[in-house]
Amino acid sequence: MLTKKGKYGLKALVDLARLAPGETAFINDIASRNNIPKKFLDTILLELRNVGILRSKKGPGGGYSLSRPASEIRIGHVIRTLDGPLAPIRCASRTAYEACDDCADPETCQVRRSMTDVRDAIAAILDNMSLEQFVSDGGRIDGDKEEFPISAAS
Repeated sequence: MLTKKGKYGLKALVDLARLAPGETAFINDIASRNNIPKKFLDTILLELRNVGILRSKKGPGGGYSLSRPASEIRIGHVIRTLDGPLAPIRCASRTAYEACDDCADPETCQVRRSMTDVRDAIAAILDNMSLEQFVSDGGRIDGDKEEFPISAAS
């Protein structure tokens, strides 16, 4: 599940991707436009800057901006940066694998095998989705407009 940190990070990146080339935005403005607590956003933007997704400039005309075109920023990278591995369970993770205490044979464990398929499906979508696509098409890829009904059990 996407955490608030991941969600707020994506909202901030969408905000920055909508700026004109060369334009910057201050944290206070991003926070107020997106209803994000400023202190929390400080931490998020610093992490995104440290991995090279954002750049910051101090002083007049300062603020944050994307460090490269939105078409070159992958949503999977952003989410991994802010929330960690995409796998729903640790034993299905490629980058943060941990064996389960209750599993005798991870290679034949059906839960692990199924969750590995889930991880691969999530990664296939998010690693192929650019920030540009995310902004312009509401996160949908290939024009897929199919809606999924939400049941009361969700």
